[in-house]
Amino acid sequence: MRCAVISDIHGNLEAFRAVLDALVSDSVDSYICVGDVVGYGADPRECLKLLKSLNPVVAVAGNHEYGVLGIVSMSSFNDLTQEAVSWTKKALDDSDIEYIKSFPIIYEYGNMTIVHSSIASPEEFYYVFDAGDAYVAMTEMQTLLCFIGHTHIPGIFSYDGNKVDLIESDELRIDSDMKYLINAGSVGQPRDGDPRASYVIYDDEDAHIEIRRVKYDIKKAQEKILSSGLPQRLAYRLSEGR
Repeated sequence: MRCAVISDIHGNLEAFRAVLDALVSDSVDSYICVGDVVGYGADPRECLKLLKSLNPVVAVAGNHEYGVLGIVSMSSFNDLTQEAVSWTKKALDDSDIEYIKSFPIIYEYGNMTIVHSSIASPEEFYYVFDAGDAYVAMTEMQTLLCFIGHTHIPGIFSYDGNKVDLIESDELRIDSDMKYLINAGSVGQPRDGDPRASYVIYDDEDAHIEIRRVKYDIKKAQEKILSSGLPQRLAYRLSEGR
């Protein structure tokens, strides 16, 4: 099985479509979404519709979904994010809200755990930035792999039962004696200085994981944001990868 893992689409339809176009030649069997389909971008409804059409194995809830549903307090977001969540909530209709309500906070599938943030108290949406953060999460893992998002920074951590290491590569062969925490990065708003959309391909038959990047029409996504009434900063940061 070849599985595409996507995260943090954030209402960026241009980036989402570019990723799906790139996946056409990859013979992908299934899709997993690691949360934050909405928020920041100008096309939350269209992104939800497109995701639903893929019939993903699962789409877990991110903090933006919880913000739209009112499960987390607006005070937990910074001012920019509060504006984005408020705008997004107004842009969605009842069917969109019902679809978002179906997203679990955490999900196990075969040898995988799928969760937006740290597996340690996933409803608190703790960030996993470094090996220390990863250690807290990976000591809670009961599966070989855990796919996350939230930081918008792709990366792979390994755990041998004693220490956690950040893998200095965008791909690896899985060792069944280890555990792996894989951050899929962000489709719609990367924050590692690379503005290209990020996603992951996981091949369980070859025991192989790869983080991939693809260019998309950033200018079009920016123009949509600027004409939507969303904060201008949300448009400008796309070309910065921040």
